[in-house]
Amino acid sequence: MDMSDMFQVFRKELDWAGRKLILETGKIARQADGAVLATYGGTTVLATVVFEKKPKPGLDFFPLTVNYQEKAFAAGKIPGGFFKREGRPSEKEVLTSRLIDRPIRPLFHENYKNETLVVITTLAHDMENDPDIVSMVATSAALTISGVPFMGPIGAARVGYLDGKYVINPTLEQTAKSDLDLVVAGTQEGVLMVESQAKELSEDVMLTGVMEGHRSFQPVIEAIIQLAEHAAKEPMPLTEPPEAAKTVADRLKAEMRAKMAEAYTETQKLARQAKVGAVKTEAKALFEGDEAALAVFGEQFGNLEAEVVRGAILDTGKRIDGRDTKTVRPIVAEVGVLPRAHGSSLFTRGETQALVVATLGTGQDEQIIDALEGEYRESFMMHYNMPPYAVGEVRRMGSPGRREIGHGKLAWRALRPLLPGKDKFPYTIRIVSEITESNGSSSMASVCGGSLSLMDAGVPMDRSVAGIAMGLIKEGDRFAVLSDILGDEDHLGDMDFKVAGTEKGITALQMDIKITSITEEIMKVALGQAKDGRLHILGEMAKGLGGARDSVSQNAPRITQFTIPKDKIREVIGTGGKVIREITETTGTKIDIEDDGTIKVAAVDAKQGQAAIDWIKGIVAEPEVGVIYNGKVVKTVEFGAFVNFLGARDGLVHISELAPRRVAKVTDVIKEGDQVKVKVLGVDDRGKVRLSMKAVDQQTGEDISNKPREDAAPAPVAGE
Repeated sequence: MDMSDMFQVFRKELDWAGRKLILETGKIARQADGAVLATYGGTTVLATVVFEKKPKPGLDFFPLTVNYQEKAFAAGKIPGGFFKREGRPSEKEVLTSRLIDRPIRPLFHENYKNETLVVITTLAHDMENDPDIVSMVATSAALTISGVPFMGPIGAARVGYLDGKYVINPTLEQTAKSDLDLVVAGTQEGVLMVESQAKELSEDVMLTGVMEGHRSFQPVIEAIIQLAEHAAKEPMPLTEPPEAAKTVADRLKAEMRAKMAEAYTETQKLARQAKVGAVKTEAKALFEGDEAALAVFGEQFGNLEAEVVRGAILDTGKRIDGRDTKTVRPIVAEVGVLPRAHGSSLFTRGETQALVVATLGTGQDEQIIDALEGEYRESFMMHYNMPPYAVGEVRRMGSPGRREIGHGKLAWRALRPLLPGKDKFPYTIRIVSEITESNGSSSMASVCGGSLSLMDAGVPMDRSVAGIAMGLIKEGDRFAVLSDILGDEDHLGDMDFKVAGTEKGITALQMDIKITSITEEIMKVALGQAKDGRLHILGEMAKGLGGARDSVSQNAPRITQFTIPKDKIREVIGTGGKVIREITETTGTKIDIEDDGTIKVAAVDAKQGQAAIDWIKGIVAEPEVGVIYNGKVVKTVEFGAFVNFLGARDGLVHISELAPRRVAKVTDVIKEGDQVKVKVLGVDDRGKVRLSMKAVDQQTGEDISNKPREDAAPAPVAGE
């Protein structure tokens, strides 16, 4: 059978940023509603879309699930671990799932509430092109041809900044050297999502990077449209919102708007939630017994809520909690709040509070990450947790979800550019942020608290890092940019815009936009306002702690780093690790040895640390001619004595060098086990060391080889 009979394949190719992008549909996964195989360079992903043909009744949210998954075979590997198959999603998979979800979610038609599943699988990875950008493009194409009411397509690109120039879709190697790693996604009209980390870059450099990225993926959007012209399914007919929706909306507006506005004059969060709850109960009672009305009530009540809050901000410039648009809530920054922790802080901003703790460990505490690109070790970890009590809720607690992982990574990106290199500060660092209260950006509170806890632990950071969350409300030509948004403003606003950085520049920028009409001008205003807010927060943090402490905490291990010659590594480790085990067990220290001869000795007790260092240095030291050492007699022979004087090194004191007088018999002067002082006379070409005792005053350890002898008669040499 001819292949063309079996498959009806459509493909689109284009050159994009110096590599070929291929989009293909019709051959793989034909039972999905939409499936696109995308290849960029040598990286290939398969994106699939499946949706229920009927909406779930009574839902006031859109049930979309995005799952990105990496297969080990994509890099020609077999998974590690006991089961040898892919297990729970890795952090990279969770973050990429979020990255794809964020720009597509706002583009589904508002009346579409059908359950929708997007699955993206990495099938090949060329170690140059990160699958995340390819996955976003493939997802956009699969949605565009699937028949769902998706108002795309979107494009996406990665932007690097090397030697003052922007690079579109840098390779993994270029990204590692870049001052910027920025991912931007959007439509033809505008930007929808930005995710980035940067080495303290200015607002202008960041914004230009965003716009460069947006320009670069326009040809990709064009290619997806052309693919869709040939391959798209018929768009599904959209159900009009039920008639009840308008009736309910009108009645709520007429009878409950004033009460809603009144409830929102309460500035304290829990009291306000109680008042809004009471209004909701009263409003719901208006439609008792009307099934059709109750089915749409939740959504319409939410719409009224949004209208009241948004209108008040645009009309009066006053916000839910009484602030104007630019003011940051009161901040209290405290450090050293936990006695045993290496570094800790309690950062409170209005009704958001984070208890953030830094712990310093050794190389043995590094996280081993088994990525498609290869295994690597991570020495900085940032973990974020938000228990239900933080928002006064009762609900089941589970393991960290996607949100926790995403917020932790955002804070990690914000702090990482300020951490000293391993050569300067050889510790493994873990930060844990426990959100103890939340009303508006706990991820940015984690950045502020994280920076304070690192400095409290004595991590030598040059500058503090702070973060702020910005919001936007836009109706027609009017817009308001809000500094330090509340939780309510977050879900009622059109944009969530988080900026972290130092007084010098931005280290992380995360942006999610729910409408497509955000202009470059609005982003510029938001970035400027965020900078003022950030500088204000940095000032408040400085009241708690102005800079890093002079040394690491008393409770933390002290790490001393030095190097030994590579050819001596074997001697320090010993057969089967015998020597190194003996050193660590005897001194109670942790010792890391790297292939280049770098040794790190970690000890909480300074004396034990020094003992281990001296022990290792003794093993690797080379005897120096003319230097006096303390030694121990290990064996006496007729013509002299063997003395162990440096690590495991022995040398021979010839009978003529035992004493300033003639010695008839070695044992007249010394016996095995004696502690003696010896001077190195020389080392022969076979590495044998000649030592002298008579050149050293055995009491004081002073070199007396040049002093005139008491009896000038030459001593006959025995045993030659």
